[in-house]
Amino acid sequence: MPTSNVIAFQGLPGAYSDLSCRSVFPEMQTLPCASFEDAFAAVREGRARLAMIPVENSVAGRVADNHHLLPQGGLHIIGEHFQRVNHQLLAPKGATLGTIRSVHSHIQALSQCREMLRSLGLTPVNHADTAGAAADIARMNDPAHAAIASKLAAEIYGLEILKADIEDAAHNTTRFLIMAREPRIPPAGSCKTITTFVFRVSSRPAALYKALGGFATNGVNLTKLESYMVGGRFAAAQFYVDVEGHPDERPLRLALEELDFFAREMKILGVYPASLFRYQGSQLDGED
Repeated sequence: MPTSNVIAFQGLPGAYSDLSCRSVFPEMQTLPCASFEDAFAAVREGRARLAMIPVENSVAGRVADNHHLLPQGGLHIIGEHFQRVNHQLLAPKGATLGTIRSVHSHIQALSQCREMLRSLGLTPVNHADTAGAAADIARMNDPAHAAIASKLAAEIYGLEILKADIEDAAHNTTRFLIMAREPRIPPAGSCKTITTFVFRVSSRPAALYKALGGFATNGVNLTKLESYMVGGRFAAAQFYVDVEGHPDERPLRLALEELDFFAREMKILGVYPASLFRYQGSQLDGED
């Protein structure tokens, strides 16, 4: 396939990242990658035009390590996608709820289905990813073992769905970032926009307060703020931020100017259209 028609993701065919690629770009060929680093490399090296990278889940929280990879991966965020995650209990043909004893999946998927596992008395077994667990269960062909994965994985690996939509939370949703080699910045005022950036401050009293003060005084809404240590030292923290707004619009421009005065190593990772999911009745709020 021409690389212009390829989108990379981490995992095996049938992973939720694969499902997200197909949902947003049904015309593109998906490229499975062993790691997130490999997915980034596929785009940098021209083997894929885009990458679909998960960054957070409404139940399990942040996807580990990607907050480190995003600033250093050499790519730009050009979009976001919120994927509803419906977990399926998959098993080989002939298996039943009465025959299975253990369930294999990624640790996040297992944690998102704790109530079902407890109610059926099943033993969880960790795997590197959900689709890989489904592939292993298909190879084992043992009615005592099942997997938690997607409907797409069931189709790809020839497994039966013993129980559908087994996630504990009805709002179980993963946010993905769409990455490319070059930025694709929408014109200011053309749409609702998210700007993502990172910055560092020294570990001193009120350093973060001063750095973020401009966002409050200019009426800029922060939708995400996370901190983590960098370089193996505890003397300074790096912050990852999503804000509503465009750097060419006056409120965010002034806020970023003030941030630049108090912070160090500020870097914009992407300016991109906000997903309509953010404004569709807030499906992530107030539901059990």
